[in-house]
Amino acid sequence: MPVENKTRVVSPPSTLKTLVGRFDPEVFDIPGDTAIVRIGIDDDFSWQVLIEGGKAHLRPADDSPWDAELTADSGAWQVIADDVGAGMETFRDGRLNVRRNLHLGIGFLAATSGLVEPGRLTFTPVETSEGTISTIAAGEGEPLLCLHGLGASKTSFMPTLAALSPHRRVIAMDFPGFGDSVKPIGAPYNAAYFARVATEVMDELGIDQADLAGNSMGGRVAIEAGLLYPERVRSLVLLAPALAWLRDRRWRWLLQGPLPKLGLIQPAPRVITEPLVRALVPGGRDGWAAAGVDEFLRSFLTPRGRVAFYESARNIYLDEPHGEDGLWTRLHDLEPPALFVWGQKDTLVPIGFRRHVEDVLDGAEHLELDCGHVPQFERPAETHEAAERFLSSVHAAV
Repeated sequence: MPVENKTRVVSPPSTLKTLVGRFDPEVFDIPGDTAIVRIGIDDDFSWQVLIEGGKAHLRPADDSPWDAELTADSGAWQVIADDVGAGMETFRDGRLNVRRNLHLGIGFLAATSGLVEPGRLTFTPVETSEGTISTIAAGEGEPLLCLHGLGASKTSFMPTLAALSPHRRVIAMDFPGFGDSVKPIGAPYNAAYFARVATEVMDELGIDQADLAGNSMGGRVAIEAGLLYPERVRSLVLLAPALAWLRDRRWRWLLQGPLPKLGLIQPAPRVITEPLVRALVPGGRDGWAAAGVDEFLRSFLTPRGRVAFYESARNIYLDEPHGEDGLWTRLHDLEPPALFVWGQKDTLVPIGFRRHVEDVLDGAEHLELDCGHVPQFERPAETHEAAERFLSSVHAAV
């Protein structure tokens, strides 16, 4: 309905009417079945979309709390209305900002794309022995399963879906405890646990064997999957993967106890937590880094999300390097071919780890990029060109 103000009747922009008119509720799942997406056009937040009962309603913005926020200039909105496939390009270029809840924000764009052919961007909940795992997928062909890092979610692989889905079926999942997946209290939240759940997701999606791509903690999980289930893993694309520390871990004694469970009772008011996190994350107030912080806070501000984060972080820190069960001992036996992508400015997984990997994996490929810890966002073109070359060569050799 038109909105009456003091001087004139204002109608919704044609771009928004086009998007909402194409809304397809089958494309993504909405937690709670109701959501409000606030729309900003050239910094004007006059409109919002109420998604309820499988339908989308474009309405004037009011004081209702909203769940996701999409902001772009009018030209970018026109591009998205004409070709939603360009939406991720505008996001990566900084013309489109998705904030608060990326699952809902990106899901709304996918649901209003108007695309109906196989391979379109879809959000699908998958049932496993641990509960519901949230996934996003696009493309057709050989499957590539993407595994996110600590505190991140499946949306950290949106550039990968956009870049590689024209060539293959790309799936990204939220680990248990993160994003929109189930958050069990008693889960071990270690690499073996996450690897098992990843194979269950593959089972439910009808995938016998897949390439795995993992960033940070997800890279460590991908390696573990390659060690435990080599028949399920065709190859590995490891983006700044977390690896067992070779130096002494001085706080190991402190982390042996049940400290992560304190997350259940720990006060974590947003007014205190959010400024601290944004100050710690480089660029945490703008662009894709700010959106990544939003995703982290969505889970961390819940008691179960804090338990999952603390337990996962502890397991990364305590990962044994040596001995019969040590990562570096077992890494000799890794069968799937692997591509390691290192960030020359990475302070979390220093590039010095490369020489240690080369000592135990003669056949692995390596790429160094001028970036930090998230190559798929910081250097998307180089990362995905290298990944596509590597994956194509692996499949050609089979």
